[in-house]
Amino acid sequence: MAKTLKEIARIIDGEVIGDEKVVITGVAGIKEASCGDITFLANPKYQTYLDKTAASAVITSRDVEGCSKPIIRTDNPSLAFTKVVSFIFPQEEKHFKGIDPSARLGKNVKLGRDAAVGACVVVDDDASIGDKTIIYPGCYIGHHSKIGSDSLIYPNVTIREHISIANRVIIHSGTVIGSDGFGYVAVEGKHHKIPQVGMVIIGDDVEIGANVTIDRARFDKTVIGKGTKIDNLVQIAHNVIIGENCLIVAQAAIAGSTTIGNNVILAGQVGVTGHITIGDNSIVMAQSGVSKSLPAGSVVWGTPAKPEHLAKEISACVQNLPRMREALNELKKKIEELEKKHG
Repeated sequence: MAKTLKEIARIIDGEVIGDEKVVITGVAGIKEASCGDITFLANPKYQTYLDKTAASAVITSRDVEGCSKPIIRTDNPSLAFTKVVSFIFPQEEKHFKGIDPSARLGKNVKLGRDAAVGACVVVDDDASIGDKTIIYPGCYIGHHSKIGSDSLIYPNVTIREHISIANRVIIHSGTVIGSDGFGYVAVEGKHHKIPQVGMVIIGDDVEIGANVTIDRARFDKTVIGKGTKIDNLVQIAHNVIIGENCLIVAQAAIAGSTTIGNNVILAGQVGVTGHITIGDNSIVMAQSGVSKSLPAGSVVWGTPAKPEHLAKEISACVQNLPRMREALNELKKKIEELEKKHG
């Protein structure tokens, strides 16, 4: 689908700098683009590619100037590029319809209008599935669980009993919702299981990646707030409360009874200890270990996690340790020489 820069700029509310009649026939990353493609520049570290890219045009932020090729300046280049991709290459998801004959539906199961249930799905007694929700093959929906409307459950997802999932939720393959929390009490050297009889509540517009585990609460509820996005291979323990519009990146792990505020980012491989609070709008950088509560707006890094500027100073000092050791040894030699000289 060929479009001129003028047409594209109108769609993304952008400002064309350069020839607005340039015709765009494709989209690509800034390094991979070729003639006829439009690309985008959102990360400053790719600034050097702005004049090197073979793309015919670039979507940029409003402050970019002096480019050798046509650009479209926008408020949010990443979001604008996403719109362009959808516009030039519209994708229609072709999900199956109806109830497969091999699906097993228990007693008192409620299916909404146009709900679809795939092959070998088991929906246990008293569960309900909302309008236009699609359950792909091989999934299990436990008794008394509820899935709202317009949700998409990919193959081999397990949703245990008494789980509440709201509307427009996407859950990717291999994820388990409502597994038992990791709770034991030690008696005479043996670990005895503590019953986990709570539930999990997942809000609207949540997306959960592949092979994620979200444990049910011990007594009350584990909560994932609306709009939160969870990457692959994340562990969320019992009684964890995650607020709205959070980003939980791959291989993060959150221990039990921790509360995460709204708009929090936990980067890859972050570990969070139990029974603490992370305030709204905080960012925990990759591979950090959080052992204490964080106030709202914190940006931390390291293990144990510290304010970013302090963690970087400490890291810089550690990098200099070999040179500091050499300097210290030189000073020791000079002191010894002076002591010998002056008796």
